Amino acid sequence: MEKLRRDQLVTLEDLEGMKSELLDSIERLIKEKFRDHQVKRWMKSAEVRKLLGFSPGKLSSVRESGILPFTKIGGNIYYDPEDLSKLFNDRKKFNNDCQL
Repeated sequence: MEKLRRDQLVTLEDLEGMKSELLDSIERLIKEKFRDHQVKRWMKSAEVRKLLGFSPGKLSSVRESGILPFTKIGGNIYYDPEDLSKLFNDRKKFNNDCQL
């Protein structure tokens, strides 16, 4: 990309090109950063409580109410991170009273 001067006009095409370059750079940086990072498939209760800021009782209440799916193996309870994400996305609220 060539250097812009103070008195130079910027076209929509210039902005689209800059946007594309910027998004490509961000995507590349994210891929580099998380190249070796593996997402855990299952999380234990303590990890979920820490992530959500829930007490043991609150997490138990949410789990036992059927709102949050879980898997119990022996004495350990495991949660799928996708279920946590779905829990919050399904309950997302928007304020439709906003005036622009």
